[in-house]
Amino acid sequence: MTRKRQRLYFVLAGMAALGVAAALVLSAFEDSLVYFYSPSDLLADKAPAGRSVRLGGLVEEGTLVRADGSLTVNFRVTDTAQSIPVSYTGILPDLFREGQGVVAEGEFGAGGVFQAREVLAKHDENYMPPEVADAIKRAGQWKPEDGAE
Repeated sequence: MTRKRQRLYFVLAGMAALGVAAALVLSAFEDSLVYFYSPSDLLADKAPAGRSVRLGGLVEEGTLVRADGSLTVNFRVTDTAQSIPVSYTGILPDLFREGQGVVAEGEFGAGGVFQAREVLAKHDENYMPPEVADAIKRAGQWKPEDGAE
């Protein structure tokens, strides 16, 4: 085998190794992605089945129910057009309350109830996650006093 052919095989083997490494990195990255959806998007079946997603919107007024003797909390998240029931077991953020922006990460469980593993609340009176603001704007319910922009 000539030196030229050896060099060609070495370059081809290196390119194949880089291709395999890139494919592994991209597949690992795909598995760790968590997509954001509004209640309207989730009810329109835009979310992938069996994947963890983030549900964002406002905590619907009058829907917050705390279970006696446990850390389980049930509430509804709305984008003012649709709402989805959410169940969460754990300690809620201090700023969590009805009428405020919230992002819940989890997946759908039995009966169409969103089972949240993590709940995030907005951090000041003027902030609203951009995705939540966009969903409310699309629903035609945007009020400038609800958030910046």
